[in-house]
Amino acid sequence: MTKQITPGRYRGLKVSSLPGNIFGIVAFDQRGSYRRMMPEGTPYADLVQIKIDIIGALSQNASAVLTDPTYGLSPAMHMSGQSGLLLSLEESGYGGESTARTMIFDKHWTAEKVRKMGASAVKLLVYYNPKNEALADELDVVVAKTVAECHAWDLPVFLEPLSYSQDANMPSDSAEFAGLRPGLVVETARRLCQTGADVLKMEFPINIKYNDDLGAWRSSCEALSEASTVPWVLLSAGVDFERFVPQVEIACESGASGFLAGRAIWKEGATMSPADRKTFLDGTATDRLNQLLDIAAEKSKPWTDFYSLRESSADWYEAYG
Repeated sequence: MTKQITPGRYRGLKVSSLPGNIFGIVAFDQRGSYRRMMPEGTPYADLVQIKIDIIGALSQNASAVLTDPTYGLSPAMHMSGQSGLLLSLEESGYGGESTARTMIFDKHWTAEKVRKMGASAVKLLVYYNPKNEALADELDVVVAKTVAECHAWDLPVFLEPLSYSQDANMPSDSAEFAGLRPGLVVETARRLCQTGADVLKMEFPINIKYNDDLGAWRSSCEALSEASTVPWVLLSAGVDFERFVPQVEIACESGASGFLAGRAIWKEGATMSPADRKTFLDGTATDRLNQLLDIAAEKSKPWTDFYSLRESSADWYEAYG
């Protein structure tokens, strides 16, 4: 049975999806990591122009683009009018200790401003480890409160939880943590789909560096779909395109509603000359995006399997809002 949502949220999801109600979204909302990717001292104007180039090109085919308030105003104004716009709400990075991470927000950037800028939806990132139950409980409250603030402006929320190790002696990229990751990702989805978020933007449950068993990949993605009562999309987490393709195939076959990917599609282009970047974007990057879109269109679960609208009536607007 589908859940009824408000017209603004429904429309926001519709604008951000492709025919068939699946998501094929390009992400370029990096800020701190973006500056580190570029030569030291790269001027702000150059960082903005690179985002204009990449977002402008890829928004021609993507269902939506995710960007940020720091560098994203001009790119958002130069992107295709046929593409939805997602904006990050959280501040770049995290608060607290590396083994107990909290969310941070810029008081000058709000859901109201996201709506006024013309965005279709909000993206909200939270570093999350459900094994730290006390902190997870606190974050659940923060996320639910923030989602409610976005819903007050009729903005749907794409919630992105990223797992991390709470043990300083167990790096997040270690084989030991890789063994824990599937369970953490699934439990994270189970908990956070209860916060009111409209879509979960999930990492692949398996660290494929340590596990190339496609059967395990599939069973973990199926467990993730079973745990989530809202649509979920797969993020690329900076992996190479060739490694991302089979993840998208298996995720979508297992119940995902598409993908929300960034560097797997465009990362080489960020450091190219303007002329080389244009050639790369018009060729390789567009081809990559189209390949992912074809997979999602064929295999994904529509988000409309989860959400519907109330029936219209002559006086519906009287109580709206």
